[in-house]
Amino acid sequence: MSRFLQIFKIPDIRNKIFAILFILLVFRLLATIPVPGIDVERLRTFFGSNQLLGFLNIFSGGALSNLSIMMLGVGPYITATIIMQLLTMIFPMLKKMYYEDGPVGRAKFSRYSRYLTVPLAALQSYGFLNLLISQQVLAPLAGWELIRDIVVITAGTMVLTWLGELITEYKIGNGVSLIIFAGIVSQLPQTIKGAILTYDPAVLPTYIIFAILSVVIIGAVVFVNEGERKIPISYAKRVRGNKMYGGVATYLPLKINQAGVIPIIFAISLLLFPQFFAQIASIFSPELSVKLQELVTRLLSNQVIYGSIYFVLVIVFTYFYTAITFDPQEISKNLQRSGGFVLGIRPGQPTGDFLKKITHRITLFGAIFLGLIAVLPIATQLVTGVKILTIGGTALLIVVSVALEVMKQIDSQLVSREYEGIQ
Repeated sequence: MSRFLQIFKIPDIRNKIFAILFILLVFRLLATIPVPGIDVERLRTFFGSNQLLGFLNIFSGGALSNLSIMMLGVGPYITATIIMQLLTMIFPMLKKMYYEDGPVGRAKFSRYSRYLTVPLAALQSYGFLNLLISQQVLAPLAGWELIRDIVVITAGTMVLTWLGELITEYKIGNGVSLIIFAGIVSQLPQTIKGAILTYDPAVLPTYIIFAILSVVIIGAVVFVNEGERKIPISYAKRVRGNKMYGGVATYLPLKINQAGVIPIIFAISLLLFPQFFAQIASIFSPELSVKLQELVTRLLSNQVIYGSIYFVLVIVFTYFYTAITFDPQEISKNLQRSGGFVLGIRPGQPTGDFLKKITHRITLFGAIFLGLIAVLPIATQLVTGVKILTIGGTALLIVVSVALEVMKQIDSQLVSREYEGIQ
């Protein structure tokens, strides 16, 4: 409680928090502005029968189920980020820009990601509107009406992306993650209300088990997110002038889950892409679009297949994102420049190989953990048949992980200001 009060005693941090809350409030207000011509009942029924769109609706903060101008959320930006990161493996120029050109290069890289977001948002909005029209959720649109809605939805995505970047600049959590966090939290009252209205005494044990699992998941997420492998580092003694430097021992902390919740978000974005692609294909061939849509629906409506693909994607993206954010060879070079070395390991390439090996091992545990928690709600639904539990597990994982990350960044800002009373 005292730490919470300390936050509001520092004007700079207090102003940042209020500014972020205001930005999130703007997001929630924009999420209530709907696109005209919707059959609300059909829309609810459609979302209730489509699990993937239910996930996307959670991440958009209910904006999708309202068919608001923010209906796509930050999905297109996440997809653009994935594509740009994959392109770094193909084009050396992009790799150099992201890894070697420092903050200027990363800012330029982010700008390219935003440029790519525009066509992706336009294509996804077209695909989704076409999907709703084919399901008779939305009335058929004339040419100019369709273009108008695509432009409005694309603009909504870009505004939301801009709001996310504004939040990131305050250095209190990642903007995209906080927007998803706000969307999930905003849906909690409605989720609780739905659970109460659909309550059946016969499934009371299921709700009790789910409550216990929620507590276990929270504890496990905290344990894994805080878990780290400490690599002992020693610094050689060096004499400069009349002074001696080095000769100290410390450690290099390697987190078990360095990717956070990003793999979950990436995996769901990728799972949604085939449905949008099937709708976009109608531009070239309506028959092909229908066949692709039937294939995708048949494939992903199978809970076992869907859960298996989801699990594998989470593991793949955990390794992928960890490889992007943590470069063992670069860490090895920095250690060598500063006179540091891992006990029993030669500096340079051997140290990089050692760190890479350790990272792969601990990332495997973190990836399997994320994958299991991601598919646990799906398994729970298969066993119990209670659909509301499907959304709960993944949402709980994201909420806890984002909350932990925000707490860490606030703590780091408190410590950096040498606030009195911090131990």
